[in-house]
Amino acid sequence: MDWRLLLAGAGNSVGNLRVKEAASWLAANAGPLRGFTDDEVAERGDNFAEYLASHGLFVAGSSGVQGEWPKILLTRAEDGLLYLDHTLPDARAREHYIVKFGRGSNEALASILRHEAPYMALARMLGLRVHADLVLLKRALFIPRFDRQVTGGGVLRLGQESIATLTGNPGFDAVPSHDEVCRQLLRQCTHPLAEVLEYIKRDVANLALGNKDNHARNTAVQRDFSGGIRLTPLYDFAPMYLHPDGIARRIRWEGNDSGAPDWNRVIDTVCEMAQTLRDEKRMPSAQKKALREVCRPALVEGLRSMAEPLKKIAAHGTDFGLEPAVHAHLRLVIEAQAQRLTALN
Repeated sequence: MDWRLLLAGAGNSVGNLRVKEAASWLAANAGPLRGFTDDEVAERGDNFAEYLASHGLFVAGSSGVQGEWPKILLTRAEDGLLYLDHTLPDARAREHYIVKFGRGSNEALASILRHEAPYMALARMLGLRVHADLVLLKRALFIPRFDRQVTGGGVLRLGQESIATLTGNPGFDAVPSHDEVCRQLLRQCTHPLAEVLEYIKRDVANLALGNKDNHARNTAVQRDFSGGIRLTPLYDFAPMYLHPDGIARRIRWEGNDSGAPDWNRVIDTVCEMAQTLRDEKRMPSAQKKALREVCRPALVEGLRSMAEPLKKIAAHGTDFGLEPAVHAHLRLVIEAQAQRLTALN
């Protein structure tokens, strides 16, 4: 890889890894410190756009954050203003955001952006791991970051990696199966039952609410400073079936993903994986003990807990923020998922 690419892009990455020389270069070239109000950011006025351009960032495209949507990393200081994340000293940081901007004039894309905040609220209702509420201001979505924690001593940067690298599939075209992901969650996570259950529940939610964009960089694991490993809170959860490019469901269950997965078979597969891993001679004893908790009753109970909230969403989705056309499109699918979960044995 060209060292100049590392220098330009590895000084302030998401997570806790960065190249020292790149971080030093970024600090040396930070330029004048300038803050903006939330409204100034949302309006994307000339002053804000020019300031970003002076840092080599452009709201018309992805600004240092992976994905097709225009995004920028901003940090709120003690004065209430928002600053480019890499320009603000940690001592002044109070809140960290990814700000995602609307794209063009396509109404379907605008609807996707409008639904991200209510979708995160629905995820919380379904019992999924949610970090914080999202806020839509005009055509800018303010997403609180979960890889940063502000403490009395400064800012903690939590390490994380996508399930693409967790499963040994780092390339953009490589797609692991759900089975591969579950196997690695069972093997690597501190509390395997909680994490594999969370992962399956997210797939239920994706199917019920039309989030087809489940590629391997839209899910990640996080490591805390006590060595604990678990899935990060949910992110990029939206009605991606609306996307004008016709996005297809990427990650699937092996031999069990034609139409609707059979959740009984999924549970059986995960339980068999846990048993196989427990039998591995090199598996640490603590992990073997944790894997004993992975059993059918616990997984069934966890999945069935989603049935009643799904029924409520199907019946009253517009009360929870779904636009009428989206609710009408999804209602029967949501009801069907609720019935399948209720029928688990």
